[in-house]
Amino acid sequence: MKEERDFIRQVKSAREDMQEADELIRTYMPFIKAETAKFLRRPVTEGQDDELSIAMIAFHEAICGYSPARGGFLKYASMLIGSRLIDYHRKEQRHRKAISLETPLGEEEDKSLGETLSDGKDHSEEMTVREATRKEIEELTAQMKDFGVSLTDVAENCPKQERTLGACRKALNYAKEHPEILEELLRTKRLPGTKLCKGSGVERKTMERHRKYMVALLLIHTNGYEIIRGHIKQVMKGVTER
Repeated sequence: MKEERDFIRQVKSAREDMQEADELIRTYMPFIKAETAKFLRRPVTEGQDDELSIAMIAFHEAICGYSPARGGFLKYASMLIGSRLIDYHRKEQRHRKAISLETPLGEEEDKSLGETLSDGKDHSEEMTVREATRKEIEELTAQMKDFGVSLTDVAENCPKQERTLGACRKALNYAKEHPEILEELLRTKRLPGTKLCKGSGVERKTMERHRKYMVALLLIHTNGYEIIRGHIKQVMKGVTER
């Protein structure tokens, strides 16, 4: 526990001092390389693989954006590195695809390759995103288990009415603005319902009825569940736009 506290202090210090941030990156370069190699599914070659630079930037981003409410730092950094590498590959694939599709088929051929294709989908990108999503769901499922909540519970406990979904969004926003709520959830493994209701103005009955859904919703915002969080954001956005 003391080592963990010391490490968190080290991360906070690195956030305010670029020299200490560089030192922390150098210390954890084996971890950064391992995460990059895991993504590439092959050893990393320094000076050749741009992905390693992306991973180092993501690690520094993790230093700047970390708080204990997000869970373990290295787990958070791992998720952030994976997310940024996925983003990088998406952009690279779109760029390569744009170049190849605009290339003429021959000197005397008017049509480009893109005009001859009936299916322009990038299946490798779909597979990458699908694998990353599967990994996030597995990690979230394992974390929720510590709170006595399963994916089935969340599905069954999900609000069916827009008004109730809006109330849950209101409670979520309050928790995001008050990290101590998320920290208490992680520390006690219990939803701080009374504080959430009092602070957000959501009825206690609504909070109790959708307790398991709220636990999952808050957990998603305590770690690097970037893909799942993006999906939730779109769902919540849809509620406010109606």
